[in-house]
Amino acid sequence: MRLPNLNGVRAFECAARHLNFRLASEELNLTQGAVAQQVRKLETSLGQKLFVRRPRGLELTEKGAAYFSEIHAALSRIDQATARLAPESRSVVLSVPPSFASLWLMPRLIEFEARYPDIDLQVIASESLSDFDTDGVDLVVRQASPPFAPNLKSVQLAPLNLVAVASPAYLQTAPPTTDLEDFRAHRLLENSHRHWRQWLGSDEEAGKAARVSRFNQTALAIAAARAGRGVAIAPEALIEPDIEAGDLKVVWRDQAESATGFYAVAPLTPARPVRDRDHLAEWLCEQFAVEWA
Repeated sequence: MRLPNLNGVRAFECAARHLNFRLASEELNLTQGAVAQQVRKLETSLGQKLFVRRPRGLELTEKGAAYFSEIHAALSRIDQATARLAPESRSVVLSVPPSFASLWLMPRLIEFEARYPDIDLQVIASESLSDFDTDGVDLVVRQASPPFAPNLKSVQLAPLNLVAVASPAYLQTAPPTTDLEDFRAHRLLENSHRHWRQWLGSDEEAGKAARVSRFNQTALAIAAARAGRGVAIAPEALIEPDIEAGDLKVVWRDQAESATGFYAVAPLTPARPVRDRDHLAEWLCEQFAVEWA
């Protein structure tokens, strides 16, 4: 039996799923350099280049993509076989967007843990699509809009309800705003969804603002807004505590109606028992005054 180094295989599979060494390192609890080194050693032992390193991430070679397909399936089978053999664990895997995790979930986890101390909750911060059959995820929260696949159960936790917010300190010296066009005179903070571009028009039009700072996560744009660096756009559900505490002031609301929002999604026929998953789903829904029905 010809087996490569299994640590290298695991590092490759994880990096190939994310197409990013940093995200793979976070999942594997290794340094980014260690993951990259394990993948390089695997490539050397196989005599094949598995990735093309790009400035903004990774790209699988043709042979790398074929190898990933087989390796991913094999590791998934090992995981499933182990799960069937091992004693039942009260473990639930929840996948949520990174900013939902840091802004909304983390401050509230202590309440869930107090109510369900025997449930081992594992949180994955990701915006990628989840494969419930192979990724080991029990429940996801995603910013999305229906319809969802017929084999999935979905409940809207909260509508998107975008608001523009800034710190009181920033607003003391900032130009006044009576309509949306007035924001062109402000320092604008934007995440990867680029809502300012949508509100103000094209990139060229949005570029007429005094300054636009872009961040890859909503949480970073909100941190910048708290620090008085400008006006950020975020879903209201994620920053309600900041608004209620007066740390951020709402200076504009998006009045457009949209089906987009935060949805809790799970398979109708999961591979694992659902009791603890449903406890988590019910708790999430309770926070937003909706039902996991």
